[in-house]
Amino acid sequence: QVQLVESGGGLVQPGGSLRLSCLASGLILSIYDMGWYRQAPGKQRELVASITSGGRTNYADSVKGRFTISRDNAKYTVYLQMNSLKPEDTAVYYCNADILTSLTSRDFYWGQGTQVTVSS
Repeated sequence: QVQLVESGGGLVQPGGSLRLSCLASGLILSIYDMGWYRQAPGKQRELVASITSGGRTNYADSVKGRFTISRDNAKYTVYLQMNSLKPEDTAVYYCNADILTSLTSRDFYWGQGTQVTVSS
């Protein structure tokens, strides 16, 4: 069984920074793309940023220049450094990973989510 566990959320003032982490554990042969999504109250879940196993990144326009996604393949961990936070970044942030668990089994897994609140 694979688990994704996020950490690092919290309350921060506008203009502040937070760093989210997501650790994958369990029976893992390989991890392909990893990403961060977020869902604000009353809105659909949206992609924030993603990163391939080779390090190629993709960002939502709303976070470009403020957020940075990175990963440590040896530690099965993906990070999201969030700077210059705005109230509209308030949401539950979810980690997602495309994981190979056996030679015939590959699936997308989600973390439980971590709350990020940007408010003065």
